[in-house]
Amino acid sequence: MDAARDTGKLLLVAGLLLAALGALFLYGGRLPFRLGHLPGDISYQGRHGSFYFPIVTCIVLSAALTLLLWIVQLFRR
Repeated sequence: MDAARDTGKLLLVAGLLLAALGALFLYGGRLPFRLGHLPGDISYQGRHGSFYFPIVTCIVLSAALTLLLWIVQLFRR
């Protein structure tokens, strides 16, 4: 029964994460900031092409995911 309980917890967490991701996509345009277009993201427009690297967006997402996984690990103890 322990394996079924662990699978249930995993499915519950995965469902909550999917719901949060869906809400982000649904209401993301109404947020006061736009992920992928934050100040500090590197953007270069040349004559023959362009280059875009969302460095600040990567840092923000990394911090958010680190905090989320830290909280999940805290509740797993």
